[in-house]
Amino acid sequence: MRPFTCAIVGATGMVGGMFIKILEQRKLPISQLYLFASARSAGKTLMFNNNAITIEELTTTSFDRGIDVALFAADDNTSLTYPPIAVAKGCVVIDNSPIWRMNPDVPLVVPEVNGDDIATHNGIIANPNCCAAPAVVALKPLQEAYGLKRVVISTYQSVSGSGVDGIRDLDANLAGQKETFYPHAIAHNIIPHIGSFDETGYTGEETKLMAEIQKMLHLPQLKITATTVRVPVYYGHSLSINVTLESEFDMHDLRKILANAPGAVLHDDPARNIYPMPAMAAGNDTVYIGRVRRDNSCKNSINMWVVTDNTRKGAATNAVQILEKVI
Repeated sequence: MRPFTCAIVGATGMVGGMFIKILEQRKLPISQLYLFASARSAGKTLMFNNNAITIEELTTTSFDRGIDVALFAADDNTSLTYPPIAVAKGCVVIDNSPIWRMNPDVPLVVPEVNGDDIATHNGIIANPNCCAAPAVVALKPLQEAYGLKRVVISTYQSVSGSGVDGIRDLDANLAGQKETFYPHAIAHNIIPHIGSFDETGYTGEETKLMAEIQKMLHLPQLKITATTVRVPVYYGHSLSINVTLESEFDMHDLRKILANAPGAVLHDDPARNIYPMPAMAAGNDTVYIGRVRRDNSCKNSINMWVVTDNTRKGAATNAVQILEKVI
């Protein structure tokens, strides 16, 4: 991999900070790292590879310096406005917001699943929803082996999925204080509400999850439904996935396929209380699959439990993996 220049937009946020950490951990040959944020953060410094880097205010001229690739972890308005400016200056943008994900001209990518789609980019590549990424890692090998007929997903999403506001609410509730971000207390509770409700009763998070899975698997007609739930866990999203396959299967063969899924680990021995949990996923990049079992209520169906760190494989790590394929 050749040396390259890189920018992080939204460097002071949770995912922006994780970008910095993962770029350090993966020891990429970055010749120059630029950190951009809002005007209120300009002038502050963040550490990268033991060097203090001064944060700059993001402006329309920020990319007038030959930046090769930019990782965006910004609000929707910033992600709508600035990527085209960066692309016009010769920069490849990998965006973590939902703004570009369903644009037909923008590839939405999990490298282990549809990495070939990166080649179709026109300067912008979208990073998927924090639950869509682990879901397709688990679903793709089943799609290839048996075909997918229907998918039902229920998510159990940690408060870090809401950024610092979610963490602050959980901290406040545990300290006996009232929440200021969520519509209800999150401590000792679960909230079946992520995103705004639409006229059908689905939330924005549920709609995004379903559409993104269809796009990444190249199955626009896949029958899929989802319920997304916020739980009082700091890091790590969990998914209960029920899958109806197109063809019959042998459980031993199916488990072997999941055990060999790129980016995943089969962590599944209930007799010894071995199954994925957020506490074990937090801090690493693995998609854990467990509780794999036949659904005897429906032909050619299984249940499985999937867990990953939402700030890493669900966000920052996946974007950096895309970057590694671009450079």
